[in-house]
Amino acid sequence: MLEGKAVVRESDMPMEMQSRVMELAYQALDLHEVSDCQSIARYIKQKFDEAYGTSWHCVVGKDFGCCISHLCGTFIFFHVEIMEFLIFKDGKDLNETKEEAIGVMQKNPQN
Repeated sequence: MLEGKAVVRESDMPMEMQSRVMELAYQALDLHEVSDCQSIARYIKQKFDEAYGTSWHCVVGKDFGCCISHLCGTFIFFHVEIMEFLIFKDGKDLNETKEEAIGVMQKNPQN
C-alpha cells in the first residue's frame, strides 16, 4: 500500500465526489498489490458505477498519456505518491442533465 497523501492535479468534480474517489483509491490500494493497476481501476470503477450510475472510466498507473471527453463535473486526475488516477464519466446520454449524469441532485440555496 502507498501511504502518501492524495494530491489532486486537476478536477471539475464536486468536493464530495472527490473525497469519495480518493477514499476508494486508498481502499483499492489496501485490497490489491500496487502493481495490479487493472484490479485497482476495476474496483474504483465498479464502486463509482454503483454509487453514481454507469459509464464511469478509471485509469490507474505510473506513466500514461490520455486524451478524453467527459461530462462536466465528472473529472478528476490525482496521484498518491507515484501512482496516478484518472476517473471520469463518459457523455453517453447527451439528453441527461449534469445532475442526472453524476447522480447528484443539488438543493437550491435559500436566501
